[in-house]
Amino acid sequence: MAYAYDVEILHLLVSPAHAYFGRAKDGPADVATTDADQAQVVAGKGISGDRFFGKAAHMDAAVTLFAVESLEAIAAELGTGRFDPLLTRRNVILRGAELPPLLGRDFVLESADARVEFHGGRQAHPCAWMDTVLAPGAHQAMRGRGGLRCRPLSSGTLHRGPAVLISPVPLDPSRAAVPSLLRPGRLP
Repeated sequence: MAYAYDVEILHLLVSPAHAYFGRAKDGPADVATTDADQAQVVAGKGISGDRFFGKAAHMDAAVTLFAVESLEAIAAELGTGRFDPLLTRRNVILRGAELPPLLGRDFVLESADARVEFHGGRQAHPCAWMDTVLAPGAHQAMRGRGGLRCRPLSSGTLHRGPAVLISPVPLDPSRAAVPSLLRPGRLP
């Protein structure tokens, strides 16, 4: 059985290079980063134009999904106010998606009549740069809730805005931020 949930794609980050490397005291690299309205996903390779696209070391984790609710909870815990979700350098920022249950599972994101299939490969562990670009303590606070690194199983275009997550596992309704409708869905 598959479960379909209404979610929202808030941001689609596409960046041709890494911004967080070297010493934090030197600051992040000045790298062109796009918060795109749409992103082309290529099966087995990642997001076209992104720094992880086609890189052998990242084939099983080329696209990173992140639930904005995690970032909001971290900001509340640290007492900092809102964070810019793009500073996390995650590719797909979602609202209303519960990502941890998708670890090791196949799932689908549908947006604007497009369908992209993914495999939830591993957790996206935060780097120490989070203490510099977000707030002191953010690195530790993001552990275990830094998102999900995924392998794209099919090609397609993700679009910012309303989307549907088709999951093999039921979502915890107490964690849903967007009203969800349980309805039949198709998994790969």
